[in-house]
Amino acid sequence: MAQKKIPMRQCLGCREMFPKRELIRVVRSPEGGITLDFKGKAPGRGAYLCGKPECLKKARKSRAIERALSVPVPEEVYEALERQMEQEGAHGE
Repeated sequence: MAQKKIPMRQCLGCREMFPKRELIRVVRSPEGGITLDFKGKAPGRGAYLCGKPECLKKARKSRAIERALSVPVPEEVYEALERQMEQEGAHGE
């Protein structure tokens, strides 16, 4: 039996490829709102980050999320990403 292909996506911070399921997705909805999508199913344009806080800092400094989604990213989205990464860090250790 052929093995199922795993979709890969690039982290906007470290530029490394990861399986899509391991990444945090930031979505620009068709209406233009920005949300975090943990299931990977929300409609709209997605940008991906791995769970490392340093990658979020790099992506924030270079405005990579804003470029990928073509809209300004509100401060609340960055704060929600930071909280999510802290929670995952606590569970991962």
